[in-house]
Amino acid sequence: MTDTKPQARWAGRNHDKDALRAEVWSRLERDGLAVGPVWSRIPNWVGADAAAKHLSDLPVWAAARIVKCNPDPPQIPVRLRALYAGKVVYMPVPQFEDGGAPWTRLDPVKLEQAGVSFELAATSQGGLQHGEPCGFEAIEPLDLAVCGSVAVTRSGARTGKGGGFADLELGLFRDLGLIGPDTPIVTTVHSSMVVSDDRIPILPHDSAVHWVVTEAEAIATHTTHRQPAGVVWDAVLPDQFRDIPFLRDLQARILRRQADT
Repeated sequence: MTDTKPQARWAGRNHDKDALRAEVWSRLERDGLAVGPVWSRIPNWVGADAAAKHLSDLPVWAAARIVKCNPDPPQIPVRLRALYAGKVVYMPVPQFEDGGAPWTRLDPVKLEQAGVSFELAATSQGGLQHGEPCGFEAIEPLDLAVCGSVAVTRSGARTGKGGGFADLELGLFRDLGLIGPDTPIVTTVHSSMVVSDDRIPILPHDSAVHWVVTEAEAIATHTTHRQPAGVVWDAVLPDQFRDIPFLRDLQARILRRQADT
């Protein structure tokens, strides 16, 4: 029988992670849990709004004023709750690929003054249209970082869709002093996307998450992984430099800054 599953966009970098992503995407489709297409994406899933509610009940959420959140559909409820709670949200331009400003800043006060509904601003396109474009160096220090995931473990390992964007942006945040060792990193996923610890190794350039929040529960990972101090530039792949227009320039500025200190 011919395999009709689509080829994942970033397949080939890590065979084990490729297989795990395919397993998760297939299971979401098979069990009727997927909302829209899932392959080569941070998949949307039934219960994303319930996971956002569980996240909003955590003390790390209540303490956060400035939140970074990925732009994917399953995190729309997270961004929406953040705006209604009066939090400023920084959302990356999807895959950093359009050549413009890599971030958009969503300020609930300014959105309300402009007559923009939070429901619209919380979507990826609405956020890009109505937010304030900004670069990495214009971002305020973050109180909470929300990442999208395809699979996670209870000990804090995660994998995204394979492009390496989340670990890269977290490394850049560290290099720029925008997050520190105690900044909580969280992800929201469907419970079927939580896998055994042996399925996802944590590499030196990977960031572990402190909380995994599903439609059923909030899991404190109590990770013992030592987070990277910044970007591990030797681990950045040639296609990332090729596809992310600002990366070479930002790397040069960061390395100059480090050399001067």
